Amino acid sequence: MAKAMKIAIVDDEKDMRQSISQWLALSGFDTETFAGAEDALKALGPDYPGVVVSDIKMPGMDGMQFLKKLMGVDSALPVIMITGHGDVPMAVEAMRVGAFDFLEKPFNPDRMTELAKKATQARRLTLDSRALRKELSDGGALMKKLIGASPDMERLKEDILDLGQADGHVLIEGETGTGKTLVAHALHAVGSRASKKFVLFSCASMEEADLSKRLFGPVDDGDAQPLIEEARGGTLVLEDIEALSSALQARLLTAINDQGTPAETRIVAICNLQEQDKTCEDVLRSDLYYRLAALKITVPPLRQRGEDILTLFTRLGEQFADEYGCEPPAVSAQEAAQLLQAPWPGNVRQLINVAERAVLQNRRGSGTIASLLMADNDEAQPVMTTEGKPLKEYVEAFERMLIDNTMRRHKGSIVSVMEELCLPRRTLNEKMAKYGLQRADYL
Repeated sequence: MAKAMKIAIVDDEKDMRQSISQWLALSGFDTETFAGAEDALKALGPDYPGVVVSDIKMPGMDGMQFLKKLMGVDSALPVIMITGHGDVPMAVEAMRVGAFDFLEKPFNPDRMTELAKKATQARRLTLDSRALRKELSDGGALMKKLIGASPDMERLKEDILDLGQADGHVLIEGETGTGKTLVAHALHAVGSRASKKFVLFSCASMEEADLSKRLFGPVDDGDAQPLIEEARGGTLVLEDIEALSSALQARLLTAINDQGTPAETRIVAICNLQEQDKTCEDVLRSDLYYRLAALKITVPPLRQRGEDILTLFTRLGEQFADEYGCEPPAVSAQEAAQLLQAPWPGNVRQLINVAERAVLQNRRGSGTIASLLMADNDEAQPVMTTEGKPLKEYVEAFERMLIDNTMRRHKGSIVSVMEELCLPRRTLNEKMAKYGLQRADYL
């Protein structure tokens, strides 16, 4: 479950800060108190995981000076100021400096709780956004998000690392829901342009006239730049490249050719065709297609990734179970086979939805994974792929998932895993080596 946000309470009056702390603690917040601004500043660095409640009138460094210092440390830190009667002009000035809000003494405790909830929600959004930006600039972290050890996924990771170091334009193709945008992020993050701009845009988001202006200019907003210029030096990712008209495709080709080599702006085009009987080559001008497809990545569909399906389902189940505060669903051998056999037309995106619903079902104590797969199957028939798999593949995939789950649950304790699975140590070691499982990953 989401960790409780902290609230730092700063007030020179002991009774006041203790009463605020007790009230907010009863409301579910994790509080810490400080008798003065100087002490608080030592503990409140950038990315502080919470908000601040501070009195304005304090000896030494007063609330206004404290607020200005905090804004210098982290301008997005929510600070709720407490003012005495008649100090409203000072409170208004505090809002101008950057305070989140203010309370006038004597204040209603429920109002304090309401403001604290709003402030912590805003703080959580800020910190999540920062974490996401950091993650999207970290090639290693992004590569770890590409979960799976199937031959197709190993090949995809190698392609990302190879083409990330290249400087040419790239075409990414694959079925809907396979993670093409994540691949584009990873391409940028592992390459030489990682510290430069990354601009993501869907070509299906605008009508042609507006789209032309947004891509190439002139942009109606005087302060804005066309995307080709905005991403200069970095990477411009064009999702739904197939939505561009022939005329706009020609303009894009001209813009690419005008850049020369190396390209000032690297274009990563994502082709997201829904029709099974068409390819990117069918819908793009041949000159543009061959210009982009000189470097091409094809993201594999989920149904071809074998036991990656079980690995992904397990990881997603753990994440959603943590979010909802319950246990992840146990997967039987029969359910593992059903997951492996499902056609997964929505690919990883569909698997994410199934995993979340499986966790919610498990929390209620009802429903099966099979019923979720049936609900996702338009023809409401038993979920089977057109390609059968040898029994040995199902058995090995289930065995790997079972050992992986048990190792995770026991945090790498070999003895506990041996006892639960009734396996001698040598057999467990052999199977872990066979499936590429290492104890160090679970500690």
